[in-house]
Amino acid sequence: MGQRWPRTLWIVRHGQSAGNVARDAAEAAGLPVIDIAYRDIDTPLSDLGRTQARALGHWFAEMPPARRPEVILCSPYVRARETARLMHEAAGFDPHHMRVRIDERLREKEFGILDRLTGHGIRQKHPELSEQRTHVGKFYFRPPGGESWCDVILRLRSLLEMITREHAAQRVLIVGHQVIVNCMRYLVECMDEAQILAIDKLGDVPNCGITSYEYHSGRDALEKDLVNFVAPLREAGAAVTVEPDAPAAPKP
Repeated sequence: MGQRWPRTLWIVRHGQSAGNVARDAAEAAGLPVIDIAYRDIDTPLSDLGRTQARALGHWFAEMPPARRPEVILCSPYVRARETARLMHEAAGFDPHHMRVRIDERLREKEFGILDRLTGHGIRQKHPELSEQRTHVGKFYFRPPGGESWCDVILRLRSLLEMITREHAAQRVLIVGHQVIVNCMRYLVECMDEAQILAIDKLGDVPNCGITSYEYHSGRDALEKDLVNFVAPLREAGAAVTVEPDAPAAPKP
């Protein structure tokens, strides 16, 4: 049986978005609602986010051709697509030989009724849901009209099966969101609820942070290489940001 895993798998969170900035302002002011007109799917990168995406592209450009990505899979959300496009351009990838493939399974976790609310807003408008979330835990809690982490993991299992089927032995780059990065880690590293939530409590995934895996032939498995790697941003003089993606309650 041949190799079923990618040769290299990079998982990247998008650059800082206008939503990240608006959320910070709302939380600092103690407001219940994040003041942003965009739908979550349409929220673009901030100026800093665009700088971060280009810095990431320059890092990939410095790799030998034999180590660069061959396949790019991206969330359909504007902030992820902009990150992938700017990175692609800055890296000088040939658009005829390596296009960005949009996959809706990489979209951000859906927040349903809690969309655009700060932690204060959730406690104020939906105290019973805030209580339920604290009791059930963020891994299993599903807000009305939204998703739990388990729901995200379910769709990512399908994505991972597609990757092993269509991109075995290739170098694959995924551009997504904070919850996508953590849930992919849950799957690839065979974690349980306690393990992934312990990692989540350590801090947010940095914007344009890189988590990567290399194929280990002896184990026929992916081995962790980089985790939330931000050296490309620092080398380019771009600020490192770790704002949460989610327009929902802060960590318990």
